[in-house]
Amino acid sequence: MRTQQVIAYESGVVDTADPLGGSYAVEYLTNEVERRAAEYIEKIDEMGGMLAAIEAGYVQREIERAAYDYQKAVEAGEEVVVGVNRFQIKEETAIETLKIDPAFERAQVERVRKVRAERDTAAATAALDEVEKAARSGENLMPRIIAAVEAYATLGEVADRMRAVFGEYAEAAY
Repeated sequence: MRTQQVIAYESGVVDTADPLGGSYAVEYLTNEVERRAAEYIEKIDEMGGMLAAIEAGYVQREIERAAYDYQKAVEAGEEVVVGVNRFQIKEETAIETLKIDPAFERAQVERVRKVRAERDTAAATAALDEVEKAARSGENLMPRIIAAVEAYATLGEVADRMRAVFGEYAEAAY
């Protein structure tokens, strides 16, 4: 039933009496995709290419705009999403949420402290230095990360070294 609803309401196939008859609808849609893609490519080329468009925040803005427009259309009922804004199941289903025992959290923190106290600090530091060095040079990070973990470096320590090189993602201000 859900498959039929998705095909009927989300694919757009029912918008044409015979969508494959003479392939007019398919040809029209193909031409439309090509036309719109060419417009995007031309606009990006005018900006100086894809790298320049990314650096200018254009690509991220377009993704955000498209997602916003789609969500607005879904919420307004202009776009149908089966099971979300049409054909919902009326029965309530309880969602179990995971609750972490504070004692478990304290035990985990203590385990990390113990590992740090008992590990070979020089080996862990050297392995972390190699992670950072590989990140700066563009070399494959995976073998260095594995070596750091085997030297009992923590995920946070590895991530800190990578953040030192690559920084953190920050949403562009428009």
